[in-house]
Amino acid sequence: MIQLDVSIMGQSYKLACKEDEEQALREAVAYLDEKMCAIRDAGKIKGTDRIAVTAALGITAEFLSTRSPDGPLSDMSMAEVHQKISAMHNVLDNALAPQEKLF
Repeated sequence: MIQLDVSIMGQSYKLACKEDEEQALREAVAYLDEKMCAIRDAGKIKGTDRIAVTAALGITAEFLSTRSPDGPLSDMSMAEVHQKISAMHNVLDNALAPQEKLF
């Protein structure tokens, strides 16, 4: 396991992940940061928790749209999609585990 120092919406986090998952985690952090900053900068929603929930809902909607026949993952089998989702969950679970101990 390695430790990564990342920033999401200006807030620093120390995350843990396997070495071979570092790039995927960094991409996930960058994507989330981009979404949350865009919501914050639009100025319609206040509070980090509300911004995070709004970003999560937007990302979930994006993901669910990939399940349609016309979505970008339409050439993948459902087993492949589930495998990728499972891998993402593992990366996120491992990354958030050190943070959960702090609360």
